[in-house]
Formats: sequence, structure tokens, C-alpha cells
Amino acid sequence: MDANSFKTTSAKPADVQREWFVVDADREVVGRLASRIAAILRGKHKPSYTPHVDTGDFVVVVNADRVRFTGAKENDKTYFSYSGYPGGQRLRTPRQLREQAPELILRNAVKGMLPRGPLGRQMLTKLKVYAGAEHPHAAQDPKPLDF
Repeated sequence: MDANSFKTTSAKPADVQREWFVVDADREVVGRLASRIAAILRGKHKPSYTPHVDTGDFVVVVNADRVRFTGAKENDKTYFSYSGYPGGQRLRTPRQLREQAPELILRNAVKGMLPRGPLGRQMLTKLKVYAGAEHPHAAQDPKPLDF
């Protein structure tokens, strides 16, 4: 055997082929759905996965307002935000957040499962979350993704 036949290939950013997927979040558990979405955004489902390169695909999530929590997390869990001003701390439960910005529930869960730093922020831009059933990405012809 030739020594060159066992070389490990590393994906280059210019060589990445991106696909679009659409996920229906209706009645899905938040954490389980978020972990699967994070793996697709990172590109871990591809054989060309490289940890330091964004090889992931685009994910469009519809019906994000219908995700569910297990147990009593709907009322007990808290989301923390801070405006930077004195007294600007805000704690909200998933029930309150669902009324104001239901997309943030799933976006925050996926964000926590992506790497920190510039690479993770770049991966998060490929996530499109919508509260209702419609999305403006029909031109990209997203493939349905079932879990």
C-alpha cells in the first residue's frame, strides 16, 4: 500500500456544498430537536465534517411556537437577559417568552449547543426560525427533515 492512500482530507470553505432543510417543530421536545438541528448546522451529518470549518447546511424551522417542554419546565425554567443598564436584568419563563418571541426559545437552545466564538456565530446565521407554518425560503427548495 502506498503511504499517500491514507491521508486525511480536510474540508476547505470553498469546497462546501450547502443544502437547505425544513423542520416542522410541531409537538417536538425543545432540547432533543435543538441537538439534532445543531448537528446539521455544524455539518456532523456529512462525511466531509471538519471541526474548524463550517461545513453545515441551512435549517428552516417552522411552527416554532408549538415546541414543548418536558416536566414543569414551561413554568419553572427561566431565560436571563441583561440590557447593560442598571436594573436592566430580565428573567422570563418559557410561557412568557412564547407570547412575546416564540422563535427565541428554539434559537437559544440551538445556540447553546454550538461552539463559542466566530465559528459558532457563523453557524447560527444558517438557522432560520419562524413561529408559523409559512417561511420565505421556498425558492431554495428545502428538503423536509424528519426526526
